[in-house]
Amino acid sequence: MSLTILSDEQIRGMLESLNSDEAQGFIYILRNALHEYSTGTQSIEDGVVHQPERTSVHSNTAGTTTLFMPSFSTLGHAIKVVTLSSPSSDPTLPTISPTGSLTLYSPEGPPIGFLHAQTLTAFRTALASSCLLMKRATVRTVTVFGSGLQAYWHIRLALMLRGDTIRQVYIINRKFSDAARRTFKKIHEIPLEIKQREGWDEAQFSLLTPAYGEYERLQKEHIRAADVIYCCTPSTEDLFDASILTNHEGRRKGRLIVAVGSYTPKMRELPKELLLQATKTHSSGHLHYHKHATEGGVIVVDTLDGALKEAGEIIEAGLQPRQLVELGELVMIHRLAKEEAESITSRSSTDGSSVSESFDKLDFASSGSAMSSVFGSDSASGSGAKRSSSRSPSRKGSSSGLPIPLPPPFHRRSSSKGGTDDQGNKQSAHDHHLSRWLTVGNVIYKSVGLGLMDLVVGFEIIRLAKERGIGSHVEGFSS
Repeated sequence: MSLTILSDEQIRGMLESLNSDEAQGFIYILRNALHEYSTGTQSIEDGVVHQPERTSVHSNTAGTTTLFMPSFSTLGHAIKVVTLSSPSSDPTLPTISPTGSLTLYSPEGPPIGFLHAQTLTAFRTALASSCLLMKRATVRTVTVFGSGLQAYWHIRLALMLRGDTIRQVYIINRKFSDAARRTFKKIHEIPLEIKQREGWDEAQFSLLTPAYGEYERLQKEHIRAADVIYCCTPSTEDLFDASILTNHEGRRKGRLIVAVGSYTPKMRELPKELLLQATKTHSSGHLHYHKHATEGGVIVVDTLDGALKEAGEIIEAGLQPRQLVELGELVMIHRLAKEEAESITSRSSTDGSSVSESFDKLDFASSGSAMSSVFGSDSASGSGAKRSSSRSPSRKGSSSGLPIPLPPPFHRRSSSKGGTDDQGNKQSAHDHHLSRWLTVGNVIYKSVGLGLMDLVVGFEIIRLAKERGIGSHVEGFSS
């Protein structure tokens, strides 16, 4: 069996050259893997998906943190080791961008791939975010906090997948850094024919830093103008004031808000008040008549276990499991979201009257809603939503109380074996509202990283490298 070795430059070249269809192929593969992970019916004993918790070590001398992220699936298993600057490291020490390697193994054990992890990590994180981006009805203005690799790949995939509608990209950074220069240079150097093919050759790009005299006013304008907000900084404090998006003016339109830069309990990018607004529930029968996009009642996360232990925003806001839903539970309603997007594309996303009326009647935590498949009907204590809390979570259905998954569009719990037409109609209505929330509502996604993403994307990169004759291939490495 051969071993494929790929450098960061080789991986970056392959990913930069993807067309929209190929990028969507990556999304399809990752989406399916996340759905398997989140349905909660598989375990290590079943040999399907197993995601142990990641571990970390810290070096005070170097000011670094090293993360060890194992994962296991039917494809094989993997271990990624990444080192980066610690959030609390001495500022006089050199900054270490995330770097390391991913080793992939066949199901029988022989190693089959050794990949540089820098670009791969940024790409797979942005790819997961793009699962939600693809569902949005309107993506004209994108606002990005940060200018490193995570920021670049979130921008690059947005342009690759939704470039035909994107007209403005605002980048907000603490200073005009070398990373910001590199990001602008890479975007500028993309060939014109690719820009034209993807549809963003006339898009405008700008950088805003606190050094600018009208920073506060422009930051507010950039945030409120955004259809999509990407937060890609290792911040230990809120990136913006919550009132920009929580007051009446800020809630007039729905947005996709993605936070991927913070990954420890002491780090955070989003203000607590924004998360509390997003998860606020209303009493039965309570309706709003304001023209704003009502929240869905939950925060989307990549991994429930990881978010509850590592996401500073989630911890600070005191959110419970019943207020979170995993990305894998939502990605398979693609058909519903696509149909919904087609039906409302001709209407402005800022017209909140009809959207608000639909959402305000919706209680995602109710026992009859589609979201109850994640939370369970016994949500008062939060125990119905918890996965295994062992050091090696198995996602086993019996430990979480989740049922065997039903066919798409959504994994849901039925209150009876036979069901009724009335129940079916209610479920259909909830699925419809859920789709509208993902398409035009306020959706917040928090990611702390998942080894399964590396495994799935890594295997696909190896396949693509062999197809294109890229990389080094050591024949007979495992005989």
